[in-house]
Amino acid sequence: MSEKPASVSVNGRDYKWPSRPVCVVCIDGSEPAYIEKAIEMGVMPYMKEALAKGADLRADCVIPSFTNPNNMSIVTGQPPKVHGICGNYFYDMENDTEVMMNEPRFLRVPTIFKAFQDEGAKIAVVTAKDKLRRMLGHELDFSKGTAISFSSEKSNETNMAEHGIENASEWLGREVPSVYSAELSEFIFAAGVKLADEFKPDLMYLSTTDYIQHKHAPGTPVANEFYAMLDKYMAQLDERGFVIGMTADHGMKPKHTGEGEPDVIFLQDVLDEWLGKGQSRVILPITDPYVVHHGALGSFATAYLPEEGREEIIAKLAAMDGMMVALNREEGCAKFELPEDRTGDVILVSDTNKVLGTSADRHDLSALKEPLRSHGGISEQQVPLLCNKAVEGITADRRLRNFDVFDVALNHAS
Repeated sequence: MSEKPASVSVNGRDYKWPSRPVCVVCIDGSEPAYIEKAIEMGVMPYMKEALAKGADLRADCVIPSFTNPNNMSIVTGQPPKVHGICGNYFYDMENDTEVMMNEPRFLRVPTIFKAFQDEGAKIAVVTAKDKLRRMLGHELDFSKGTAISFSSEKSNETNMAEHGIENASEWLGREVPSVYSAELSEFIFAAGVKLADEFKPDLMYLSTTDYIQHKHAPGTPVANEFYAMLDKYMAQLDERGFVIGMTADHGMKPKHTGEGEPDVIFLQDVLDEWLGKGQSRVILPITDPYVVHHGALGSFATAYLPEEGREEIIAKLAAMDGMMVALNREEGCAKFELPEDRTGDVILVSDTNKVLGTSADRHDLSALKEPLRSHGGISEQQVPLLCNKAVEGITADRRLRNFDVFDVALNHAS
């Protein structure tokens, strides 16, 4: 067996070679209050004990606080201006088309997984939705037998060439869960424990879905049931000797009126009224194929505007009731560390309880059965950054980010 390096360098950061297996968990949509309430209410006994001796920190996710940009920040250790993924969805100006940003071709740097596999590490990646799976597993070599990467959504379609495992659903002995269920995430954790026993990865990444968080507030019975389930599996990974780092891709906040209706600014309707139809284009980076739980309504948007009078329009948007931020491309990308070539002329962030839409007639909200909870803005930026081991060498004045979780688990866990 070849000698392992002391550390691995990737995207301008150094990570120590793990002396024990490391599992990083991204709990989609998990604002800190979910775990705080669950521990307080006695449903996470393992996490209560682990955090008492480990690290219970807070960090900022990247803005927009959506799934794809944050997962890719976590697994590259860098913000979107470096890795290029600035939303779930964007306007490809070069090809004049709006597209999902879930193809590996949009990723501009390698992942931490790729760098460690190249040095001989065994890598396991399990995520909820297949939209992320290909980017998370980008450039992994499955022919070596040292990498496994699959989604619970399509776990019955896996093969050795593309995923490093044949029919993961059959291997785990579980049917493929519904995309709109807590079971989609439980499948991931069950797979993580079985991979720990059979595959024995050096680095493992488990990334869930936020279906529960979109529907249930912290401390509610259904939310607590989800976190009790999570607690059980984290205890099992701890028993197997894993250093566990936990964070979230974003938080979650109520986005509705007192009557329970979504509180929306329909930006395309506003701009059409001001400028005329066809003169602007609003892009909602929250957009993905799974809109049942949020109706493609989030607290971050970009828009393409005519050059003439652009700054005046941005000033009018900034003055709107419910708008927290309206910045031109250069200012917004500098503030939020975004790639300018994939961002509109104006970057917009709404207040805590507001969301941004395109036109009222373009959003089908019929599937929303509970008052809207969503994300995307600054109000959903704070997330947990947890470790089951004590951490050393992190100064009190350091601004922690969710994409520091591998740094914490590999470089600072005692």
